[in-house]
Amino acid sequence: MAAPAAEVAAVSAATALRSVLGRVRVAAEKCGRRAEEVRVVAVGKTKPASLICQLYDAGHRCFGENYVQEIVDKAPQLPVDIEWHYIGHLQSNKVKSLLASVPNLDMVESVDNEKIANHLDRTVASLRRRPLKVLVQVNTSGEESKSGVDPSACVELAKHVKIVCPHLVFSGLMTIGMPDYSSTPENFKTLSNCRINVCKALGIPTEQCELSMGMSGDFEQAIEMGSTNVRIGSTIFGPREYPNRKQSQ
Repeated sequence: MAAPAAEVAAVSAATALRSVLGRVRVAAEKCGRRAEEVRVVAVGKTKPASLICQLYDAGHRCFGENYVQEIVDKAPQLPVDIEWHYIGHLQSNKVKSLLASVPNLDMVESVDNEKIANHLDRTVASLRRRPLKVLVQVNTSGEESKSGVDPSACVELAKHVKIVCPHLVFSGLMTIGMPDYSSTPENFKTLSNCRINVCKALGIPTEQCELSMGMSGDFEQAIEMGSTNVRIGSTIFGPREYPNRKQSQ
């Protein structure tokens, strides 16, 4: 008797995760780094909580989601020691729902303006949560379709988070980059330069400023260029499924 499709998917995802972790190790060692210096965020966008649970059972603990409604639906179904990362564009009217529904939200990777930073800060305080780690999202490719501050504005936003938002922990910078992977080295170099400027302005060592860059198609290159946080979706979980493409953010 053939195994149920869900079991096959779980085995496939677990195998893919092991492969990704192996590739991360090789990429890190290639540039004189340790694999432990790179966090792998397994992004389960459009995938069921049951599949995430299978990867949790295989030992993985860090997962990410792009849409508020998905993470709000999935998180209560899964173990509380998962470290959730929210990596999509975040609207102010979704902040309270996100923070109240996901008490184990570890990081918001997509803070791209002072308004959303202030809203997160006030909501963390009102819910009496522990301080929330955040990354400042930088639009390194200059595409109008992408969120993120201009590289020239990242220092001021980082300063705002660190100085004006006491309930947030400024943890570093994030970029999405371009779908044309030949352009990613330039995007990654831009983010690395932003980190130099931010660390100088804030008076912090570079190891206290993470770089979240690299996804399924370019994470090895990102690691070689200094990424500490890679966001891997389809390479682990397989192609995304969109029964209703009008996902609520």
